[in-house]
Amino acid sequence: MAKALVGYLGGPTPDQLRETAALRRRIADLENEVLRLKVENDGLLATLRERVDLVTAGDLAEPLAR
Repeated sequence: MAKALVGYLGGPTPDQLRETAALRRRIADLENEVLRLKVENDGLLATLRERVDLVTAGDLAEPLAR
């Protein structure tokens, strides 16, 4: 069964090797993007926490300026 998946003789074809390499690069790119987004999200959460601490009850009672 495994031979049928990879090819009866030999091993992976050059096309399969290229596709595997391309998929590995894509996975690495996506992992880097996830890491970048996590760092950005952590920064946004930290900023939000700082600003929430500065809000007073009086700020909440003021109508929003349009």
